[in-house]
Amino acid sequence: MVPSGQVAEKQEPPELGRHPELKSWRCLVFYLCFYGFMAQMRPGESFITPYLLGSDKNFTQEQVTNEITPVLSYSYLAVLVPVFLLTDYLRYKPVLVLQGLSYISVWLLLLLGDSVLHMQFMELFYSLTMAARIAYSSYVFSLVCPARYQRMAGYSRTAVLLGVFASSVLGQLLVTVGRVPFSTVNYISLGFLTFSLVLALFLKRPKRSLFFNRAAPARHGASPSELDRMNPAPSQPADAKPGRAPLGAWRDWTLVRMLRELGDHLRLPQLRLWSLWWVFNSAAYYLIVYYVHILWNVVHPTTDASSVYNGGADAASTLLGAITSFSAGFVKIRWALWSKLVIAGVTAVQAALVFLMYSTSSIWLCYVAFVLFRGAYQFLVPIATFQIASSLSKELCALVFGVNTFFATILKTIVILIVADKRCLGLPVRSQFLVYFVYFLVLFVVYLSAAMLVILRHLREGRHPPPALPPPQEEKAEQVLSLQDRGLSGPKPEAPAPALEDSVWTAGLASREQNQQPEAKA
Repeated sequence: MVPSGQVAEKQEPPELGRHPELKSWRCLVFYLCFYGFMAQMRPGESFITPYLLGSDKNFTQEQVTNEITPVLSYSYLAVLVPVFLLTDYLRYKPVLVLQGLSYISVWLLLLLGDSVLHMQFMELFYSLTMAARIAYSSYVFSLVCPARYQRMAGYSRTAVLLGVFASSVLGQLLVTVGRVPFSTVNYISLGFLTFSLVLALFLKRPKRSLFFNRAAPARHGASPSELDRMNPAPSQPADAKPGRAPLGAWRDWTLVRMLRELGDHLRLPQLRLWSLWWVFNSAAYYLIVYYVHILWNVVHPTTDASSVYNGGADAASTLLGAITSFSAGFVKIRWALWSKLVIAGVTAVQAALVFLMYSTSSIWLCYVAFVLFRGAYQFLVPIATFQIASSLSKELCALVFGVNTFFATILKTIVILIVADKRCLGLPVRSQFLVYFVYFLVLFVVYLSAAMLVILRHLREGRHPPPALPPPQEEKAEQVLSLQDRGLSGPKPEAPAPALEDSVWTAGLASREQNQQPEAKA
């Protein structure tokens, strides 16, 4: 019996030239990246808060802080799971079109709405656009073979970052240099979003996806996915539709089997650690992102639109985030030993920057603190992504990130309900940032304590003497077994033993590459 990985090496992957969908993959990827760039062209987004608080809309600070902004988190929690499932079931394109329509609805409500209820509906539609971002990040994997996943993911993320950067710079130039009113900048944003919706209409709809449309590759001679090989589903009746299990066999549904498989992987320490980091730190990160524009308006009230540099701060934070994300790929340490200490250090920096934003009366210090805060978070994102994904199939990886995002959204919603909503504490924005500082401080203490325990355990194990040598008879028997394992080729020079973290890392990558080679899923 030949292992599946060896069979894959002997067979030519069907997606390298015979699959009709992949003949023009370069054009499809370029078009998708261009769409991703244009969908980020919203030059008025950095100035929504001063627009709402200014003479155009005349909302009060309490209305924006305690009545309008909390709706974003509530509605995002409500739509996240349905949109996540519909994205895969409808095969991406319909959800991207929905995202375009939601963006247009956001800006129409911004321009034409004049009540708190209108702005709350605006936040509802904006939450739809946030939940639909998974469609863009997943779409590219349906266009190319597994060998090109990493490169294509880099292209799509670069397109998004460039779009955010260009949008922020354009908005700042329009406001500061061109002295264009906020309402006009919002009309320009509406024009860009209408164009991106037209682009979405011409996207090619894939024939397969990760979860619900998994039977399509088998019809083209492809091998089943890694999850299907680990947990094969029972045979279905002849009249059953492909890719769907009978309603009574809920235990064999794709997502149920994946959740069971995920439960087995939760025993991995690094998966637990970085998933918890994702939940707790990303929740706090988005709380800062949601409310920092309101804080800027408190520190420096908008009297002259040309003196508002929110777009420049967003552009600088995006650029620094891209740089720190890129540099994180070159950090080579024993993550099993130093992960908690690295997280504790970055969290301490974040806590200090949040306290600076809370306490300063200088808008420029507030801008710089936010730029550095965002860069610190983006530094850990690719590390967490790789630590989570290195031991999982891409189906389980997508599920883990979806579950982590869902729990982070729950936590963020609870904090907003208690701290910001007028029905509870309804704190002003400065007091909220003090609460967020305490939140980061508690996380730092927890991470530092855990890191000290790991380091002390490592040092204690290092002081233990090496195990005693076995008796001569056992040593001789071990030598015989070792020679038998080496075969007839004779003894070979011994290489230095790699660190445990490096060996697990390499083994995980090799396993994933072997499992992905025979797949023709994209």
